[in-house]
Amino acid sequence: MPELPEMEAWRRALDEPVRTFPIEQAGPAHIATLKTFEPPLSALDGRRLAGAARRGKRLLFPTEDGELVLLVHLMTAGRLRYLAPGEKGPKSPAFRLRFEGGAELMLTEAGSKKRAGVWLLTPEAAEEELAHLGPEALGLGADALGEILASDSRRLHSLLRDQRAIAGIGRAWANEILHHAQLSPYALSGDLVPAQLQRLAEAIDAELSRGLELRERGAADNRVYRVHKKLAEPCYVCGTPIARVDYEEHTVYYCPDCQTGGRVLKDRRLSKLLK
Repeated sequence: MPELPEMEAWRRALDEPVRTFPIEQAGPAHIATLKTFEPPLSALDGRRLAGAARRGKRLLFPTEDGELVLLVHLMTAGRLRYLAPGEKGPKSPAFRLRFEGGAELMLTEAGSKKRAGVWLLTPEAAEEELAHLGPEALGLGADALGEILASDSRRLHSLLRDQRAIAGIGRAWANEILHHAQLSPYALSGDLVPAQLQRLAEAIDAELSRGLELRERGAADNRVYRVHKKLAEPCYVCGTPIARVDYEEHTVYYCPDCQTGGRVLKDRRLSKLLK
């Protein structure tokens, strides 16, 4: 799933192009992708976008007149692509926005499950749609992070991925951040001492900034991730093979030496979880 570094890189790349020309036609959209029906997509026709904004893992495209906001959530498999005039794209994207002059903004989604979503909202409705999100992860700082961790004692990997607590981090960057901070994915947030809290806050900024810089350069996953999806590869810090814990909806990757004192974490569905 695209997370804060990926979404912010897309936002920066799209901000100028989407405001260049008025919208000629909004849509069509896959029935499972379009989440709102009033106002209709045709309400965008003839309007200009004011650029691209981001909140957590969502992209927002407000209209220049301030009356509407196009909100996009890519979920796991969605991808956005801006096509210059004459550039060929997929024949049946999940959503298409065509600009005067021929440029297009397309949303595609791999696989049969259509989970990505597009909403056309008023600014007030968009604010309500996003009201449940916690503060932005990048630039959060140790003080604000400490308040969040103290208010909700859970395992760190789970808490970092909770968009209601902190917006923008998912499973991949939780793996990278916790490795950088040298913390177990299953350490309890309420048990961190001040030095560990400071390391975690610094790791959040360092890893998200690193990811954003690499994504803006066009780096692929194998260059961006140093722990995530690196099972059995040597840890870039100590050389210990990276381990993982599998769950139905996600996989945790970690270094047993750097993060868990040499202990291998067991999937609690199969055996008792080592702390």
